[in-house]
Amino acid sequence: NMNFLPGIWWSLPLVLVWATPPVTSSWWYMGAVGSSRVMCDNVPGLVSRQRQLCRRHPEAMLSIGRGVAAWTAECQHQFRRHRWDCNALERGQRLLGRVLLRSSRESAFVHAISSAGVVFAITRACSQGELKSCSCDPKKKGTAKDSKGHFDWGGCSDNIDYGIKFARAFVDAKERKGKDARALMNLHNNRAGRKAVKRFLKQECKCHGVSGSCTLRTCWLAMADFRKTGDYLWKKYNGAIQVVMNQDGTGFTVANKKFKKPTKNDLVYFESSPDYCIRDRDVGSLGTAGRVCNQTSRGMDSCEVMCCGRGYDTSRVSRMTKCECKFHWCCAVRCQDCLEVVDIHTCKAPKSAAWISRT
Repeated sequence: NMNFLPGIWWSLPLVLVWATPPVTSSWWYMGAVGSSRVMCDNVPGLVSRQRQLCRRHPEAMLSIGRGVAAWTAECQHQFRRHRWDCNALERGQRLLGRVLLRSSRESAFVHAISSAGVVFAITRACSQGELKSCSCDPKKKGTAKDSKGHFDWGGCSDNIDYGIKFARAFVDAKERKGKDARALMNLHNNRAGRKAVKRFLKQECKCHGVSGSCTLRTCWLAMADFRKTGDYLWKKYNGAIQVVMNQDGTGFTVANKKFKKPTKNDLVYFESSPDYCIRDRDVGSLGTAGRVCNQTSRGMDSCEVMCCGRGYDTSRVSRMTKCECKFHWCCAVRCQDCLEVVDIHTCKAPKSAAWISRT
């Protein structure tokens, strides 16, 4: 029964893409508490290793769902001004899966951000006591020293190592290690995503002492907001390195010798990206017809670039905005509601707006 887990569909190489059900959802309670085997056996697209992890840690599946929601929103935020905007579905078409069939820079980013999303979600669930298999970082105990002096480990340090370990086991299980070029690429980008979350682990401290003096400090490690990971991986996307397989098939090297060899933090890809100008199922492109563009921009969201030279339509719309805001002591800001008339520019459709498909 494919409807056992409502709202779920599975993308090809990574984890799962779903609309996360509420924590109190009855189907989740019945699945996790009643029979994890039944639940896990009815989720389509899982490989054997993932089913084993699902049965062993059924409560983690809900956390992974939250991670999927987080990375999907972050992907859409980062690509909001681009022709391909990381929108997964339209009219039931699994377009994100089509993008992932290619070995493009977009696929590299999606693998990295999705892997990072699972790390973030599982680590957060550990700290909040939602998983039986983990808790706060057990290694952060006793006293330690930093540039400000000695301190005591206290509070709840995020158990990032467990989050990375779980995400590596679950997400990487989709790939056939070392079997083909695509698997090596995906594994590399998955790892880059996991490392990105750990990169922004920060130490937070609380002072104890007379009048709040820092004669005594209690510190813990905490993950930064997921936006920092998204921004970092976005820079890596823009600097992604095109690679080719080694002759012995054990790894890859740069396609253009003028570029540096990729590090473990870099994103790598094999294929050049399509232009995403027109609707094309085979490449997972919705096209840019109807997309809002910025008439004054010179970037990727400009009407010239976004509309692929097809031109744009302009419509005048009225909307309510907050205006004449004033600060009142203490402590409120009061605004007026103002009617604003603005011009909205949207890309024209190509002469033939039908789906292109070569299959």
